Amino acid sequence: MVRKFDAVILGAGAAGMMCAIRAGSRGKRVLLLDHAKVAGEKIRISGGGRCNFTNLHASPANYLSRNPHFAKSALARYTPRHFLDLVERHGIAWHEKTLGQLFCDNSARDIIRMLLVEMQAAGVTMEVQQVISSVEKTTEGFRIELGGHETVETPALVVATGGKSIPKMGATGLAYRIAEQFGIALVETRPGLVPFTLDPHLLERLSPLSGISVPAEVKHGKTKFRESI
Repeated sequence: MVRKFDAVILGAGAAGMMCAIRAGSRGKRVLLLDHAKVAGEKIRISGGGRCNFTNLHASPANYLSRNPHFAKSALARYTPRHFLDLVERHGIAWHEKTLGQLFCDNSARDIIRMLLVEMQAAGVTMEVQQVISSVEKTTEGFRIELGGHETVETPALVVATGGKSIPKMGATGLAYRIAEQFGIALVETRPGLVPFTLDPHLLERLSPLSGISVPAEVKHGKTKFRESI
């Protein structure tokens, strides 16, 4: 069985769902695929379960890229205010924490529901628990084999499966394998967000302070940031 779509998106996380919404709203027939049981699992746990969904002060200066102009273009086309408008249209209560961080008052699930409603309105077809067996380039676009028994063809393929972080939640290296398959150069991966650990003896001394935070500035070489610690 071969199904055809205008665009196929791999990965039903925040990026994949937003991409599907934008493409679907332009009248494209969109298929969104994910191997997880439900969409938006990383959204669910973000911000301590309240989803830090944007930052009012996000700017190109906050992004590292070999092409610094990409962030300028992307952020100019879709600003934090655009997403906040979407959140407010869905009646999701929010609050601002320090440094322009915006969080849901209730639950990160509010953001997931919002994205699912927007996808439905845009006519997006979403299928979860789908195994991507292979991805091939064709003369007309791409052919994706699902579970070895179904084929999907499309002129446009978006890989939004994310990185290898949090493998317990199903993160895999699928995006890296597809990139290598098509000869796309990869930057060596390394941890971007890691726990801050203490010597056991120091941890024992400081453990009574758990739950207390104070304003602090952390420095390493020429890099520094100010936040509560």
